[in-house]
Amino acid sequence: MRHVFAFLAGGLFGAGLFVSGMTDTAKVQGWLDIFGDWDPTLAFVMGGAIIPMAIAWRLAGRRRTPVLGGTFPPPPPVRLDRRLAAGSVMFGMGWGLAGLCPGPAVASLSYGGVGHWVFFAAMIAGMMVWPVLRDALERPVAAE
Repeated sequence: MRHVFAFLAGGLFGAGLFVSGMTDTAKVQGWLDIFGDWDPTLAFVMGGAIIPMAIAWRLAGRRRTPVLGGTFPPPPPVRLDRRLAAGSVMFGMGWGLAGLCPGPAVASLSYGGVGHWVFFAAMIAGMMVWPVLRDALERPVAAE
């Protein structure tokens, strides 16, 4: 049953991205172009997502167990470090350059053309390379 609900939630999320225009790279880049031809519609999309999610978090906080069973994951640690900053910068650069992030990239594969597939392939490659790069960057270096 959890897989059915996951499939339905993913489908609803993808449909929402499509209907709101967030799979249109020009619309996303228009949101980011604050000094040019700015398109503020993404603010309404974000508000339309943040408000119901805030309500859902409030309701989930009152429950002892999830509706579909199992346990709630522990809250993530609050750490503001170089990895978070670097990841945020890389995400923002990719979002600004391509006008896509992971959700809309997947949602647009069926109609987005070759450019969307190239972005998706590069995104998957980056996800595969990151653990190796992270381990290399976090390896202690002997002082000379």
